[in-house]
Amino acid sequence: MPNEPLAAMRIDKWLWAARFYKTRSLAIQAIDNGRVKVGGQRIKPARDIRPGDRIEIRIGEHDWILTVRALSTQRGPAPVAQALYEEDADSHARRQRQVQERKLHAQPAVAIKGRPTKRDRRLIHRFTGE
Repeated sequence: MPNEPLAAMRIDKWLWAARFYKTRSLAIQAIDNGRVKVGGQRIKPARDIRPGDRIEIRIGEHDWILTVRALSTQRGPAPVAQALYEEDADSHARRQRQVQERKLHAQPAVAIKGRPTKRDRRLIHRFTGE
């Protein structure tokens, strides 16, 4: 009976299949660091989730509030992965607002550490008088 829908699965596998994290080990790290909650409670990576569970995920500056719609053991393309969950309307609006604010208040480029470029070297020589 390989076509039977899953009743429950580990949350780390689901986060990987839903394309929130590139690897299961990254999903496990996020769960261990408290960035993933089910029903407002911190969880362990082996926690089973079922359709209808509410999940809160923090990725960088973004907070996602999701309801699990389906379970999948395979990581598929993005449209298939997006069918596994439904995002809360408030969560979606908040994330869109954060993206717009970031576009309006763009941070200046951060200098890459390491070997200076030819231009950087010339500026250094001008400054030091060499």
